Order: sequence, then structure tokens, then C-alpha cells
Amino acid sequence: MKLGRKFSLIAVLMMVGIGLTACGSNQSKSGNKNNSSKSNISAALVTDVGGVDDKSFNQSGWEGLEKWGKKNGLKKGVNGYNYAQSNSDADFAPNINKLIQAKYKTIFGTGYKLVSAIKNAAKANPKTNFVIIDDVIKANNVASVTFKDNEAAFLAGVAAAETTKTKKVGFIGGQRGLVIDRFEAGYRQGVAAVDKSIKVDVKYADSFAKPDVGQALAKAMFNNDEDIIYQASGGTGSGVFSAAKNEIKKKKVWVIGVDRDQEDEGNYSGGNLTLTSTLKGVGTVVEKMATSVQKNKFPGGKVSTYGLKEKGVDLTKGHLNSDALKAVENYRKQIIDGKIKVVERPSQLK
Repeated sequence: MKLGRKFSLIAVLMMVGIGLTACGSNQSKSGNKNNSSKSNISAALVTDVGGVDDKSFNQSGWEGLEKWGKKNGLKKGVNGYNYAQSNSDADFAPNINKLIQAKYKTIFGTGYKLVSAIKNAAKANPKTNFVIIDDVIKANNVASVTFKDNEAAFLAGVAAAETTKTKKVGFIGGQRGLVIDRFEAGYRQGVAAVDKSIKVDVKYADSFAKPDVGQALAKAMFNNDEDIIYQASGGTGSGVFSAAKNEIKKKKVWVIGVDRDQEDEGNYSGGNLTLTSTLKGVGTVVEKMATSVQKNKFPGGKVSTYGLKEKGVDLTKGHLNSDALKAVENYRKQIIDGKIKVVERPSQLK
């Protein structure tokens, strides 16, 4: 009788042990599956020159990717989300290749200057998803994203024209090209829509990462009695804000920010000099594209365009007075309704 009970107890313990072993095995497999799943949605971003702290285009993109990563419980690094910073154009291809070797599922190129590097990488790596922002690449594994920057810039022009006291305003671009053409053209058209007699001084820094040049150009404009400057120049724009902070000690001047709300960039001891900022939903698009991979709906081979109507670009209220805000809203509605067509090239201006 005792012997029988002993064998029964041993049998029960063996069954429990087998059950625990099986559970442990299942958990291990489940954990591997989870890690594999997260690895399959990993994403990284290659910056244009200026880096993720440029207070503008690159930073907006990185903030979007970071938000997406944290929302999905991912960590910064391999099998999660990350970025590779480009200090010059020569860094684009090596940075992309580094991320490919690290097996990131989706790689973002923030800026039209990365077109060639992304195009070559996409051709050589058909199983990797690529996103080019601000240009178009025709390839099945590349999603292209463009913005109607000219529409938001038009509203910035309206804001400047409604605010200027000297009837002289400025525009400082980073580098000439199809994208910054849209900013310049829209801004100038918006100013002219309000008052054709207002003069718009246009200068280019020929770089998105030279704050000293931006500061020198802005200082010259302020010396020329231009009281508002719209800068579309990436990291170079920080120099424009520096020049304005020096000038504000002598007279009232404003800076119009770009790509993200640059209100904080205009803070000084006596107040704030960021009149308003044009917004560009780079971060929102990066987050959206990364999410599409999770849902197996990556729009490879397609072009997505975002304007005022699609809420991809906009203008902040900033420090605009009631008359300026009313004018901005009036023109915004006309653009969305198709009553005003905003040009994309300075050469198209009348």
C-alpha cells in the first residue's frame, strides 16, 4: 500500500515537471517571436546636414520616429529605432549602408539631398523599406513624401505683410533647389497678395548648417530696415534668430520660423521675437510611415503629398495680431477651396 502511494506521488511530480517544462518552452518561443516581431518593424532615420537638433526639419523627423518607437515599446538601437547623423553630403551613403547592415526594416531619408543615396540603396536592397522625404523616387520599395511648402509659405507672406511697419521684409534660404524654391515663391506671392508695394529681399546662405552665415545675412537685412525675416534654412536659421536678438535691443524686429514651431528660438530677456512659424508635418509622416509597416501597408512605389487641405502644412498663431490672423484665415480658406493657386517657382511669379 505504501509502495503504491510512493509510485503515485512520483508519477504526479513527473507530470507537473513535464507541464512546467512545456510552459517554460512556450514562454521562450513566445519571447523569441516577440523579439522577432519587433525586429521586423525596426526603423531608422538618416539626417540631412544639420542633425537631429537643428530645431527644424531633421529634428521634426527624429521627434516623430522617437514618438513612434516609445509608443511601441521599442528601445533606441538595433531592433528598435535610431538615427544616423550626416555632417556632410559625403556621409549619406555610408550612413544608409550602416543602417542596412544593422538590418533596420525601414530607413528614412530626411531631405531631397539624399535622393541619389536612397535610390542606389533601394535598388541594391529590395527587401528593405525606404522613405524619401521632400522628393520622389520611383521604386517598389520606396515611399515618396512631398509637401506643399509653398502653401504654408504663402500664409507666412500674408502674416509678414500684415505686420511689417517698414514695408521691407526678408527671406533667407538654405540652398537653392526645388524645395526651397517653394518656400521663396509662396512667401513672395503671399506678401504681394496683401500689398504689392512691400519689398521682399531674398538671400541664400548656400548651406543648411552655417549659423554664422545666417547671422551675417540677417544683420545686413536688419541694417537695411527690413523688420521681418522668414528663414527656410535648417540649422543656418539659428543664426537668423541670433541676429534678431541683437537687433531687438535697438528696434522691433521679427523672425518667422520654419518646419516646426520655433517659438522657443525667439525667446529673449524682454519677450519673444518669433512672429509665427510655418509647420511641416515631417514628424507626423515619419510616425505614419513606420506604423504602416507594422500593419503590412507600407506604400512602396507611391507618392504622398501633404498641403493645407491634408493638414500636412500650416502656420502657427504665434504673435500675430487679430487683423493678421483674420487675413491668414481668409487666404487659407481660398487656397483650400482652390480659389488661389500658389506657385512653386519664383520664376512663376508675375
